[in-house]
Amino acid sequence: MSLVLYELDDHVATITLNRPEARNAINGELRKDLNEAWARFRDDTDAWVGILTANGNTFSAGADLKDGAGSVGVFGGTFWEKPTINSFESGMELFKPTIAAVNGPCIGYGLTGVLFCDFVIASDQAHFSYPEVSIGVPTIVGAIRLPDRIRWADAMELLLTGKPMTAERAREVGLVWRTVAHDELMTEARAWAKTLTEAAPLAQRATKEVAWRSREMGWIEAVRFGETMRKVAGATADVAEGRRAWAEKRSPSWTGEERSPG
Repeated sequence: MSLVLYELDDHVATITLNRPEARNAINGELRKDLNEAWARFRDDTDAWVGILTANGNTFSAGADLKDGAGSVGVFGGTFWEKPTINSFESGMELFKPTIAAVNGPCIGYGLTGVLFCDFVIASDQAHFSYPEVSIGVPTIVGAIRLPDRIRWADAMELLLTGKPMTAERAREVGLVWRTVAHDELMTEARAWAKTLTEAAPLAQRATKEVAWRSREMGWIEAVRFGETMRKVAGATADVAEGRRAWAEKRSPSWTGEERSPG
């Protein structure tokens, strides 16, 4: 049985952590399945929006301390000379919209994965923590990513105390986008995913890539890159369809195809 489920429905891919008996703690097998699921989503031309969620009462307990072999992945290289980007939560380049639907405690690696999602929707039963410092271990990728998402002191609250933050507090500091009643979590996530599929998928990805890369560019470089991406997106079939739909006063029918016909 796969420890990560992948389901595609109407352009929405749902990636579900499926090791509830171990609180979805990440061991080597789950890590392998999770990396494969994200790669499948990235490469699936019919998948436009992704939802990351979990079965059971816990989103993820983080790295499996009892069965941790391979929990960060198995890669070539020696000592510190390992690949830096080797998973979604370590920064895989993925510009499709992503939603985290957090159904319960979200800890360590689980929280780092959530940080790389564009939208975080949390059950009122969820809470968030980086407990590594409480066992003498530093948090690395989370420490790099979290201050980009929320204010410095709020990030340090999570990173330096190891104590959990409630869903409501996480929403107040900007870590969580929306909080909902537990039973409404997936309904809310799927409804938002459906809304996202109403826009042109390739235009969305171009926009997200510009937003992502331009943060570390100078103004001129950022604008030049953005205008290049405008031309790339402008050659797609969806641009022609969008113009036709506007002229005909109807909703567009997107294909996500790379090239305009003819």
